Amino acid sequence: MNGSIFLISLDFELFWGVRDHRSLKSYGENILGVRKAIPALLELFREYGIHATWATVGFVFFNRREDLLAACPERLPMYDNPQLSPYSALRHIGADEAADPFHFGRSLVDLIRNYPGQEIGTHTFSHYYCLEPGQNLDSFRQDLLSAVKTGQAQGLTLKSIVFPRNQMNAGYLDACRQLGIRCYRGNERGWFYARGSTQNETIFARAARLLDSYVNLSGHNTYDISKTRHDGVVNLPSSRFLRPYNAKLAPLDLVRRQRIIRSLRHAAERGEVYHLWWHPHNFGCNLEANLTFLRGVLETFRELRSERGMESLTMSEASMRARID
Repeated sequence: MNGSIFLISLDFELFWGVRDHRSLKSYGENILGVRKAIPALLELFREYGIHATWATVGFVFFNRREDLLAACPERLPMYDNPQLSPYSALRHIGADEAADPFHFGRSLVDLIRNYPGQEIGTHTFSHYYCLEPGQNLDSFRQDLLSAVKTGQAQGLTLKSIVFPRNQMNAGYLDACRQLGIRCYRGNERGWFYARGSTQNETIFARAARLLDSYVNLSGHNTYDISKTRHDGVVNLPSSRFLRPYNAKLAPLDLVRRQRIIRSLRHAAERGEVYHLWWHPHNFGCNLEANLTFLRGVLETFRELRSERGMESLTMSEASMRARID
């Protein structure tokens, strides 16, 4: 073993993570497609021996509206932009998962946890935005506590967190630690990956991130696991977002895959970490094309595991390799 690690994390949120900027009518096909994408991904992960972390919104753990309502925290987020809060939508959702597959995902959570090497982490309870105006530490703590309790009620101990929209707030890490969270997914290096509130997002940053998926603008974004830490909660930064298949950009898919593969090899050669992430709903449409692309990446990992001893770990497994005094 040379110490190199391949991390995969998925932000599992169903419609809760996209409802504020896309309508169910325009994005519903992607959300329903998750119910085919997740079983297909799990089978692919089993085939290649992949350990993955599924950072799951707490709302998704439920299969009945009344149970979800009973688990909500006492203090709700008070964003300056009320459209960011999902709580106003709760009175409009269906009664259960059968009636409303866009908002409930208990059956999928149960499926994931029964596959080998899969970790259920948290994406907060309500897809909580940690850098939006109006949010605060107390409401975040209440939100995360609800997520932790929801996991415990289903026999799960949540150890990893992915902050929604990658809005990592360093001031909230102590609350994470107190609630049992060991690690989080930080952002890549580069000014265009520094996440603030949505109102500060620019078209230039989005364009740079898109270009970086094809051309090496920000570097390989790999790192030594023994040197990553942050106040008792381990930072396991992202290396690359796995963009979904786009028919207009399909002629450049080989370039996009090579961008990932070169960085994966870079990590293996240096005994470092490479962290790939995406959302299950990114595979909700064009499933076969997305799976074929991912298989090409996993084939390279299989070679690196054989040639250089690269390991596939969950985020919580990787956090145990980090040095925390």
